[in-house]
Amino acid sequence: MGEPASIGQDERYPHLFAPITVGTMRLRNRVMLPPHASAIGNIYGTEEEAARNIAYFEQRARAGVAWVASLSTHLRNHVIPGFEPTGVGAATLGFFRLPYFVERVQAFSDALHAHGTAVSVQIVHQGGMPHGPSATLSAPVINLVPHVMTRADIAEFVREYAYSARLSLQGRADGVELHLNHDDVHEWFLSPYTNHRDDEYGGSLENRCRFAVETLRAIRDEVGGSMTVGVRLNLREEAPEGYDAGAGIELAQYLESTGFIDYVHGVVGSPWGNPSYIQPTYYEPGQWADLAGRLRAAISLPVVHTGRINHPDVAERILAAGQADLVGMARAHIADGDLLVKAREGHPEQIRPCVGGNECISRRYVEGLGFGCAVNPGTSREVDGPLPRSARPERLLVVGGGPAGMELAALMAEAGRRVTLWEKDTELGGQLRYAALAPRHEMYAAYLTWQRERLRRAGVAVELGREATLEAALGAAADTIAVATGARARRPPILGADAPAVLEIRDVLAGRAAPGQRVVVVAQDDHVPPLSLADYLAGRGHQVTLVFATPSPAPLLGRYISGGILGRLDAQEVVLRAMQEVVRIEPGRVRTRNVYSLRESTIEDVDTTVLACGGVSDSRLYDEIVASGRHTDVHLLGDAYAPRRLVFATRQAYALADLLTHRETQPAAARPA
Repeated sequence: MGEPASIGQDERYPHLFAPITVGTMRLRNRVMLPPHASAIGNIYGTEEEAARNIAYFEQRARAGVAWVASLSTHLRNHVIPGFEPTGVGAATLGFFRLPYFVERVQAFSDALHAHGTAVSVQIVHQGGMPHGPSATLSAPVINLVPHVMTRADIAEFVREYAYSARLSLQGRADGVELHLNHDDVHEWFLSPYTNHRDDEYGGSLENRCRFAVETLRAIRDEVGGSMTVGVRLNLREEAPEGYDAGAGIELAQYLESTGFIDYVHGVVGSPWGNPSYIQPTYYEPGQWADLAGRLRAAISLPVVHTGRINHPDVAERILAAGQADLVGMARAHIADGDLLVKAREGHPEQIRPCVGGNECISRRYVEGLGFGCAVNPGTSREVDGPLPRSARPERLLVVGGGPAGMELAALMAEAGRRVTLWEKDTELGGQLRYAALAPRHEMYAAYLTWQRERLRRAGVAVELGREATLEAALGAAADTIAVATGARARRPPILGADAPAVLEIRDVLAGRAAPGQRVVVVAQDDHVPPLSLADYLAGRGHQVTLVFATPSPAPLLGRYISGGILGRLDAQEVVLRAMQEVVRIEPGRVRTRNVYSLRESTIEDVDTTVLACGGVSDSRLYDEIVASGRHTDVHLLGDAYAPRRLVFATRQAYALADLLTHRETQPAAARPA
């Protein structure tokens, strides 16, 4: 399936940069961008969103990606009048039926074809709502019983899939991928967990595959041999009652035997479970490549494998071991669109590392916010072009070397400004240094290492151990001052919270404080830090009780990451107590109160209480500068403005850099006050 090519390539990646043919597609390397498009300016949204989406993928195509399979496109949902579908992907119209579908896909395909990149459309009926093979639940955390599909329903959907493939061909796409996994209605038919039918669509392997085979046959009847046709398939199901890896291989073999498909895209995970199909930092890079290798040994078709392949080194290892013919690398390319350029030119150490925090998907689907990458705030802004360079570089003083300050300093220096960065500690990184100490958070340390080296390459004058006073900041003769002084640990107004046996999360993670055997963690943080602290303590043999006042732990974490950490905590017998507000900390006990009933209870035999309660902004320097009236161009950002997560810090830094750099290019009369 193609021999390794090394001419003009970095010798470390001979398999990664080898060409390969998949169906009708001649690919220049072994990298696919699997579906992740809907979060980045949906191509099927407004014209502005479509332009943003195309610009994002065009940049990756220009950098060398061989195959973009990211047009994840929902099928029309056939429901009776008045019924309202719910769940992921439960749209009624779908995307294929939009009047401008063909036009949009043509624009997308043409833009990527211009750079030698192949394009495929994934046909999705994910969420399964309201359709299913049986009146069964698909997951223990999703309590919606579907409509049991009739033979007429199945036939109608087969026609819809075929019609959608025809439209994809008209859109000048090179291929279509049938989504058979991740809570898609097709997976429900394939799985003995959800398919309890006693007709020709249930029971035996052949019967459970019948809907998929009828769909693939109808697609082939529409597109013939003019398009590549593949399937995305769970290598195993995460429910004990579902199919295992051996049965997953049998499914793939049966589908191959039909002659309708050109490749199999093998993945692991579910939209809700442990692991999620978008595996966060709690899993090893390429952790399930061995399962993909078993699949590859069992079929003759090319195998694509996706699953936290976060660096060219991981991709090369998988390909060299013969575990896959191609690799899917979505989040790695979200973090660094020039990943392949840096690998090809022999500079993989310059690749911006993906930390695996899944902000890229959780922000949109949990918090309803715009797309954002925690480590790359420029992602999805490719349509805007690079920050403008200055003909007369202004001088910028950044006070604070946490994530916000580091990102701003690097961006401005890369755009040609003269930047000085002051940090009062002896090391850059701010609070992210503590996050990097938690279990399975090594990628945060890697990100900090990369960011520090980036500052060096950009020529930022970094001064460590430099305490910023009002007079010192004003005396720096900077045209602009940016204050990113972070936040202090927040100590909530709980009776007894100031006792010696009450510790702070930062001190525990840093090893400055030693908790006793039985620990209560007071969680007043809606994201991962309290869970990470509990993981840290439990891993060292402590008995941990984690107390949240919210109805569920870490409500902003999202299902694409929560399963990983919650599974780890349960395996270590961490006790989770939700809906409980800590009202008093006493020697040997912690008193709580249910936030709804107000009923009080007591946790006994407590050696240590640890506070994981977020921070309080430290904006004192900014306030002093503004109050002095002696500098008119001063800005506040990061936790110094309001304590939030890494993604908020870097995005705020980018927004400020965008403001400052474009301001310099405007006529004086047009500049904002």
